[in-house]
Amino acid sequence: MKLKTLAFVLCFSLFSAVYAQEVKAPKFGKGILNLTGEDNSWSMRLGARIQMLSIYDWSNENGHLVNPQSNILIRRARIKMDGFAFSPKFKYKIELGLSNRDIAGASIYTRNTPRYILDAVVKWNLYENFTLWAGQTKLPGNVERVISSANLQMVDRSILNSTFNIDRDMGIQLRHHTNLGENFIMREIVSVAQGEGRNVVTGNIGGYQYTGRLELLPFGLFENKGDYTGGDLSREKTPKLMIAASYDYNNNAVKTRSNQGSYMETDNGLYETNITTFFADLMFKYKGFSVMAEYADRNADDPFARNSDGSLTGDVVQIGNGFNLQGGYLFKNNWEVSTRYSNVELDQAVTGKEEQNQYTIGLSKYIVGHKLKVQTDISYMDIANVNDQLMWRLQLDVHF
Repeated sequence: MKLKTLAFVLCFSLFSAVYAQEVKAPKFGKGILNLTGEDNSWSMRLGARIQMLSIYDWSNENGHLVNPQSNILIRRARIKMDGFAFSPKFKYKIELGLSNRDIAGASIYTRNTPRYILDAVVKWNLYENFTLWAGQTKLPGNVERVISSANLQMVDRSILNSTFNIDRDMGIQLRHHTNLGENFIMREIVSVAQGEGRNVVTGNIGGYQYTGRLELLPFGLFENKGDYTGGDLSREKTPKLMIAASYDYNNNAVKTRSNQGSYMETDNGLYETNITTFFADLMFKYKGFSVMAEYADRNADDPFARNSDGSLTGDVVQIGNGFNLQGGYLFKNNWEVSTRYSNVELDQAVTGKEEQNQYTIGLSKYIVGHKLKVQTDISYMDIANVNDQLMWRLQLDVHF
């Protein structure tokens, strides 16, 4: 019912906007509608996107592929709105998820309702190079996570990201950039968040989450924000490099992956422990070549969740580290070949999980950049003491 109401409100708003002023539809990939108030006191760009994904898996038993499985789904279906209110220095962004994968994760902490809201954030350029963000949005963690899922170089993100990323949360962020020379740019981000992930409405649990990120761009800015876009679609004319590091401290965290994963329940409420996550990453692009590298490490004061009498509950913090190396080359006909190696090594004594190594080769055809593309990749997963796995994926991405 709520989804129908939301759809009605959006349709009514668009209908009203069309009849309130002359609207010219933008070119493909620039939004469905771009509206500006008559007195230039506000603007709104409305967009939508769909990702249709097919997945095929096999297990490798003694050199034979067995147990085939397949899944065809709408991986992502989203509505996006952004613009400014009153002044271009006061911007906003709203992104809503509509697919099952987007809204999954309902719990008593979200009032048992679907998690429709991905982003709802305002951005105020309060003074010179300082911008204050407030609301729910991505935390300044690893670069692969902050890259939009619409702008990925491969079908989806790596196993490092799925294991260690700190995703979205509710809070504030202060962002600043400094020019250290003619081309050298330094960007700093500090964040204070609730620490439980997105769409939690029952109040703060445990402590707060503190994140800091430092980015160095010694050769200047990337074209078209290419430091947060997969592949070198701008074909950088000069080498561009971003080197960055993030540190995240979640005080009295209650989930197995900091603000992600499952809640650690005990006989006396939720188990709390301090969890730290460190990321180091880089992005390099030049004349169609691109390289992205990431390292992640998570630790906890006491990773074993315990009941009031000290007995173990069975829940543990997923401590360990991971590495991801990804690269590709974009040909002049807008076909791109890419490859990725990812390693995740959780602390086996704590988690009981074996080391994972994944090898991926991808192929993409950019019809209208990242706005309309077809991507496919094949991955081989090597897990110690477990049958290896082969996965093939095919995806169509349409982004209005």
